Amino acid sequence: MNNLKVVFMGTPEFSVPTLEALIANTNVVLVVTQPDAFVGRKKVLVPSPVKKCALDHNIEVFTPDKIRKEYASIFEYHPDIIITCAYGQIIPKDLLEYPKYGCINVHASLLPKYRGSSPIYQAIRDGEEKTGITIMYMDEGVDTGNIIAAREIPISNVDTLGTLSDKLSKLGSELLLKTLPVIVDGTNFDIPQNSLLATHTKLIKREDERIDFNQSKEAVYNQIRSLNPSPLANTLIDGEEWKIVEARVGSDEKGEIGVIDHVYKDGFGINCADGEIVVTRIKPASKKEMAVRDFFNGYDKNKLLGKKVG
Repeated sequence: MNNLKVVFMGTPEFSVPTLEALIANTNVVLVVTQPDAFVGRKKVLVPSPVKKCALDHNIEVFTPDKIRKEYASIFEYHPDIIITCAYGQIIPKDLLEYPKYGCINVHASLLPKYRGSSPIYQAIRDGEEKTGITIMYMDEGVDTGNIIAAREIPISNVDTLGTLSDKLSKLGSELLLKTLPVIVDGTNFDIPQNSLLATHTKLIKREDERIDFNQSKEAVYNQIRSLNPSPLANTLIDGEEWKIVEARVGSDEKGEIGVIDHVYKDGFGINCADGEIVVTRIKPASKKEMAVRDFFNGYDKNKLLGKKVG
């Protein structure tokens, strides 16, 4: 596989293990990733994790604003295969059809379920018990191509967006390396997806971060962990936005929805539709992230009792 000429397309940290596996086992001739982005309050221009990885290995990087209009130079590298993993742009048809072994995508769900841009977030938020990785041929649709291989893993009830992303990232790199040889020799599966079973995901929006305590306590819990470590779920307390980092499902005792009725040594309970969610780690407005237990060292926790949040 060392002579296989690969163009890799990816952007976030999730994609890095797959790129590193390809660098170690194939000939990665070019890495395509999203342009550098401004990050933080000081608006520092930062390269993507994939770009950092490529440069560390002295691999040429291409960062088009719009790949649909700026892809011609990729042909100059004569790739045998193009492999994408969370790249973030739709690949044009001419590029899809160019490599002799096709364009392959590493997708973080069990397709056709959870097509689109945020499958890990959505699987946790929906309370799914399992997810996985699908290796698929790319076509002009969004995650609609034929399936080559898939492998599932369970979703723990304490998994967060961060922990599950790490698990799937590792699984994706491993499954791709096992799948590449059969793609090259033409003995791989090539199974059409059943579009009747398809579900779709979208980019996480600001409104997805605000907690609605009219939901069940399980739904609120799933929302909190589906947004951890970033962008984090939030609610309003005394008119200020508090980020809710971690929580646990509390008692079934019902009270006025959205009201803090209980305070514990390590958290505070907010009433949901069917009981309470106990918040145990927070980032109050204009403060650093901390355990609620530590927050209470400098705050009279009894002041929280009876407050309406949201």
